[in-house]
Amino acid sequence: MTALVSPSRTISSHRLRATLDRVYARYNHQQFIGSDPLQFAHRYADRSDVEIAAFLAAALAYGRVQQIDRSLTQLFDRMDDVPYEFASRFDGRRRARLHSFKHRFTTGDALSDLLELFRHVLDEHGGLEAFFLRDYREEHATVLPALSAFCDSLCRMYADLHRCTQTPTGLNYLLASPSRGSASKRLNLFLRWMVRKDDVDLGLWTGVDKAKLIVPVDVHMGRLCRILGLHDSKTATLATAMKITAGFARIEPADPVKYDFALSRIGIIEDCTGRPGVQCLSCELREICEEREHGVL
Repeated sequence: MTALVSPSRTISSHRLRATLDRVYARYNHQQFIGSDPLQFAHRYADRSDVEIAAFLAAALAYGRVQQIDRSLTQLFDRMDDVPYEFASRFDGRRRARLHSFKHRFTTGDALSDLLELFRHVLDEHGGLEAFFLRDYREEHATVLPALSAFCDSLCRMYADLHRCTQTPTGLNYLLASPSRGSASKRLNLFLRWMVRKDDVDLGLWTGVDKAKLIVPVDVHMGRLCRILGLHDSKTATLATAMKITAGFARIEPADPVKYDFALSRIGIIEDCTGRPGVQCLSCELREICEEREHGVL
């Protein structure tokens, strides 16, 4: 009902799990993928295509849903609907095809810089997972060190290829490394898609432990997790994402990102704004929201 009241009491793990399990049972189904950029990765059968399509879909997963869908449709059309082949054979002619593309402040040139790097990664490692796993360690508590190394290595590759000391702003945005303090929402979203396996997530990356994933915190997850008492931050920082992930790990230590897709549907499909509306009548979070509003929690 309202996300404006700071949480003062912690919801019990039993109650939190029961609430989230109801949300998961209601929304974590392929019929709701049409409201998510993940739908574009599901359109491909070949693993190599899925991996590249998923990264690009996650990279542009900011803005309004309709705008994201339009941009990704246009992007994959320009790539002739063969994302792996387009990336693995990326050259000046393919760069020209993307030049006029734009999604909000991501330009076709920025995507071309990324695909140029992917061409080298695919040539040397065969896929993005193998490149990511170079710096993944089981002893690390989370994927953040490996994710930082993944982004930073690509930025260094760009600098070496172009003999420069700084990577372009547009490329830095696409490779928002945790090492630079970013919450890395879109990259953590990509990792969730690739590592987890259920009716929604793809589960193609078998070399990464899903217990080490970090919740990708957007405006919807930030608001809803605040209502659930998982954080009291006003901004979605890396620290906020870590705190939210720790909260989910209390009830699902082996799979802390399990509820991300389902919970975010309340914001995306039901248009939850954190204020009372007709959609609240059938919402699984209604009772908790009302208790927050009236100071019970």
